Amino acid sequence: MTSRFAFVVRRILLTIPVLFIMSIVVFLIIRLVPGDPVRTMLGFRATAANIAEIRHQLGLDQNLFAQYLNWIGALLRGDLGTDIVSHASLAELLSQRLPVTFELAGLSMLLAVAIGVPLGVRAAVGGRWVRRLTEGFVILGVSIPDFWLGIMLVLLFTGTLAVLPPSGYVPFTDNPLDNLRYMILPVLTLAVGEAAYILRTTRAAVSTVLDQPFVLFLRAKGIRPGRIVFGHALRNAGPAIVTVIGIQFGVLLGGAIIIETLFALPGVGKLIVTAINQRNYPTVQVGVLAIATTFIVVSLLTDLIVGWLDPRVSDGAST
Repeated sequence: MTSRFAFVVRRILLTIPVLFIMSIVVFLIIRLVPGDPVRTMLGFRATAANIAEIRHQLGLDQNLFAQYLNWIGALLRGDLGTDIVSHASLAELLSQRLPVTFELAGLSMLLAVAIGVPLGVRAAVGGRWVRRLTEGFVILGVSIPDFWLGIMLVLLFTGTLAVLPPSGYVPFTDNPLDNLRYMILPVLTLAVGEAAYILRTTRAAVSTVLDQPFVLFLRAKGIRPGRIVFGHALRNAGPAIVTVIGIQFGVLLGGAIIIETLFALPGVGKLIVTAINQRNYPTVQVGVLAIATTFIVVSLLTDLIVGWLDPRVSDGAST
C-alpha cells in the first residue's frame, strides 16, 4: 500500500467517528431549544390528551437514548423523517432546498477565490501602495458583518440604482439569466468577507515562499519573475491556500443561513430558521445535519487535496 493511498484511507476512516459524534451533538443541541414542538404544532387544540397522543406518535415520550437510536437508525435506512408542521417528507424538502444552498455557497466561494488569490499574489510582490490597498480591503472584509453588507448592497443596487432585485429566487433550469440576477447580491455579500481571508492567507503564504533560499537561486539563474511567482511560489503556497479555503467554506455555510433569510432564498438555511421558530425538531435536526455533513465532507476533500499537493503531508500521516 502506497503512502498516499494509506493517507486517503486513514482520512476517510477518521471521518466516520466524526460524523457519529456530530450526529450526537446535533441531536442533543436541538433538545436544548426552549419550547414544546407539540404545543406549537397543535396550537389552540393543545389539550392534554392531544399532546400526549402526538408525543407518542413522534416518539417524544421516550428517553433521549431511545429517541436517538430510533432517529439514527432511520437515517441509516434512508428515512429522514417528516416535517411535523407541513407533514412533508424531509427528503423531498432537502432535495428542493440543498441545490439553492450549494449554488449560493459554490458561487460565493468561486468569486472569493477569484478575488482573493490574485490580489494576495499581487500584494506579496507589489509595492507599498499595493500592500496598503489590499490591507485596507482585508480589514474591511473581515470587519463588516455579512448582514449589514447585504442591506447596504440592497439599498445601493435596488433602492438607488434599481438594477437588481432585492430578494427572491428563480431556479437556474427555469431561467439562467434571472437566476444570476437574483443571486448576484447574496453571492457578493458572502464573497467579500471570504475573499479577505483568502487574500490575507495567500499574501502571507506567497511572501514566505519568496523568502526561501531556492527562490534566490531561481532569480540568480535568470528565471523570469512571473514564472517564479506563479510556477514556483504559488504552487508551494497551494496547501496553505487550499486549507484556508476549506476552513472558510464552513464559515460560509454558517453565513448562508443569515443571507438566505435576508434575501428570501429558499435554501436549507432559511428552512432551518423557519423550523427553529416553529420548534420543529425533525426539520431542524435534518437541516443542521445536512449543513454539518457538507462541511465535514469538504474538510475531508481539503485534506486529500492538501495531501496531493504536498506529499510530505501524506508521507507523514502514514508513518
